[in-house]
Amino acid sequence: MVKCQVVMDALERIAPHHLAEDWDNPGLLVGSPERQVSRILVALDVSDIVVRQAVHEGAEMIVAHHPLLFKPIKKIRTDEPLGHRLQVLLQHDIAVAAAHTNLDIARGGVNDVLAEAIGLSKLSSFVITQQGEGGETESLGRIGSLPQPMAIRDFAKQVREALPTEHVRFVDAGDRPVRKVALCSGAGAEFVDRAAMMGADAYVTGDVRYHDAQRAAELGMHVIDAGHFGTEFPVVATLVSRLREELRGEVEVIADRESKDFFSLA
Repeated sequence: MVKCQVVMDALERIAPHHLAEDWDNPGLLVGSPERQVSRILVALDVSDIVVRQAVHEGAEMIVAHHPLLFKPIKKIRTDEPLGHRLQVLLQHDIAVAAAHTNLDIARGGVNDVLAEAIGLSKLSSFVITQQGEGGETESLGRIGSLPQPMAIRDFAKQVREALPTEHVRFVDAGDRPVRKVALCSGAGAEFVDRAAMMGADAYVTGDVRYHDAQRAAELGMHVIDAGHFGTEFPVVATLVSRLREELRGEVEVIADRESKDFFSLA
């Protein structure tokens, strides 16, 4: 067993807190740094399904990508979903931590995992969030290249087969072959113009709205919407491996096995 703070120190090495966006809320959100931890459950969300898994598996801590708490709360109503979830967590003394935009941005984090999964290499920065004096950059998203040009329909199929999703939506912007690809995990539709400006043949993200798709088509750039869940859930397995490595077997680290995308096909 180790203290919860030891786990937080490991998370800091994997996804440094200073990388997080100003509006974000990563870190230890429920519980005490002094809590002794022998088993950690890693998940995308702190959902009811995940909380039940933690209780059933005897996990003393949940490490998630999405923060359970984003904004200050004025009341805890246990008859409402968030309040009930907090009640169960506190009753079972389960700590909760999150690594959100800091894990999106970090090397080896969400976007690097996504890029590798869909077959990209030669990665570079996309939306720069920090720049050092020596010119080194940190960024949301990545830009990379496919080994060989592909038709958009074939690339969309490759993305679907690589990710935990039943389907992808794509914007076919014409006969333009896909070689250079920009991506941003989760919800990155706001960066359609930037992807086009940087010469991407296709842009992979999630939560694309109708007018975002229209804009991409007007710019002559393909878009693949692989969903918020589909583009982010693959990091769970990677984070499990990274935490096991950092904690050197002193704590058992397990992955969420039950969560699924909220969207289904009719």
